[in-house]
Amino acid sequence: MFYRPESGHGLPHNPFNALVAPRPIGWISTRGSAGDNLAPYSFFNAVAYVPPQVMFASTSAKSDRNGTKDSVAQIIESGVFCVNIATGDLRDQVNASSAPLPAGTNEFQAAGIGAAECATIACPRVAGAAAALECRMTRILPLAGEANYVVFGVVTGVHIRDDCLVDGRFDPRAAGGWIARLGYKDYAAVTELFQMDRPA
Repeated sequence: MFYRPESGHGLPHNPFNALVAPRPIGWISTRGSAGDNLAPYSFFNAVAYVPPQVMFASTSAKSDRNGTKDSVAQIIESGVFCVNIATGDLRDQVNASSAPLPAGTNEFQAAGIGAAECATIACPRVAGAAAALECRMTRILPLAGEANYVVFGVVTGVHIRDDCLVDGRFDPRAAGGWIARLGYKDYAAVTELFQMDRPA
């Protein structure tokens, strides 16, 4: 099979998300004049070691946010955000926080998720997350297409849940493993690991 995206794929569902998978989920928390916000994004990853940096991309827009979504709008306003690492023990809360709620609705409260204050930025974080990365936004770039943006940030603080440190290594398998987005309505919990040495 071959198709050009602009011509359509002819399948019952778009295969693109299923082809680029699994994708880690950045559970992004923000604070702005409208209040606190929390939402999961599956276009998320780390992009540099020193200083540590991450990115997430937001696609489509809400009618009450002038061409984007709550997270991007609030990061433009505040300049900061927090990436909460999503694990299997919180998958229902991650999913609940993806509801298309009106701007100004606090997803922490709406989904029954405990919040805590960040240490280096004025932003909430998920209190029970396996890890959380406090970030200062470095740039927001528009992407091709309508209402597509990528947000870059430098990590200024790292929280790790004590039970997710095993022999000095971050290992959230006790918390249900890392959860990742596949395609369609499919997700995965990463609980099986293997190691390989790179060639010298």
